[in-house]
Amino acid sequence: MGIRITGTGLYHPEDIITNEELVESLNAYVEQYNLDNADKIASGELEARRGSSAEFIEKASGVKRRYVVEKTGILDPKRLRPLLHERSNDELSIQAEWGVIAAKQAMENAGVTAEDIDVVILSCSNLQRAYPAVAIEIQTALGIQGYAYDMNVACSAATFGIKQAYDAIKAGGRRVLLVNVEITSGHTDYRSRDCHFIFGDVATASIIEETDSKTGFEIEDINLFTQFSNNIRNNFGFLNLSEVDADIENNRFAQDGRKVFKEVCPLVAKMITAQLEKNNIAPTDVKRFWLHQANASMNELILKLVVGKENAQPDLVPIILDEFANTSSAGVIIALHRTADQVNDGEYGVLCSFGAGYSVGAVLVKKHVA
Repeated sequence: MGIRITGTGLYHPEDIITNEELVESLNAYVEQYNLDNADKIASGELEARRGSSAEFIEKASGVKRRYVVEKTGILDPKRLRPLLHERSNDELSIQAEWGVIAAKQAMENAGVTAEDIDVVILSCSNLQRAYPAVAIEIQTALGIQGYAYDMNVACSAATFGIKQAYDAIKAGGRRVLLVNVEITSGHTDYRSRDCHFIFGDVATASIIEETDSKTGFEIEDINLFTQFSNNIRNNFGFLNLSEVDADIENNRFAQDGRKVFKEVCPLVAKMITAQLEKNNIAPTDVKRFWLHQANASMNELILKLVVGKENAQPDLVPIILDEFANTSSAGVIIALHRTADQVNDGEYGVLCSFGAGYSVGAVLVKKHVA
């Protein structure tokens, strides 16, 4: 028997923000900021902020819109963050609520119940709290026995989570529920021309189990890699309140996008190529590459480096970031969820996520139809 991904689930909130709405909000903020700080900007003490355009966002990233937990606060130039209310300890957290919804869909699609699952993993970039683990909250809400834990490998959290699920089953577990809930709008700097458009909010879930009788994507090989870099960083943390010089307002997501593009694309392509060579699979024999949904140009370049420019057909790399934006760890699972039916029995696919760390995870799978 092989270990397969037998079901996936997807949940997104109702609120949608288009590029046009986002730009209108940013530009109103920038105009007021530059006006309020005109003297300091003129003296060189502060740098003037820059506005943007919907055309620039789409050209730079491929993103057209995104789902968010709450839009009115994000679009308010005087707030520029979601407008949420703290829940009591007796209520499900937002992250657990979304995880439960996505999990129920994945469980239904895999044909399993809570009694069939031993392990719950919440693997994502953005955890709502330090403890107790949100994964345990999800586990309890679903009525699952066994154990649960949270883990974070930034945008690579889904593929790294698949590895943990695979190992848990090898160690005797029956089935693992892997959940990726990304409420990225809580850490996005909506004042920044370079960052405000990047992210969206979503939840995904996957069932991983050992079977030879159910349709699914059998895990053939997993390759993980990390290398420290400051080029993608988020400094928000519990010690900020104790640091007398901490700039809490600016301790959110930040990146050097040009360096990330230049350094990560060849690294990812090299890892995928090596994995395929190791398994004696030609790149042109892979039906779909489900890549991290950060930037359309990055995925286009990675595909060309792996299969060759002449073979780089757009449908080989499904793109969902135009609708969802960058949903961090969840992007590869959304892409799989939306296009799994495009892969036939016996055909290969590659799930590959990459991001802060740097971290890269590549999972080679083969479709089996029962």
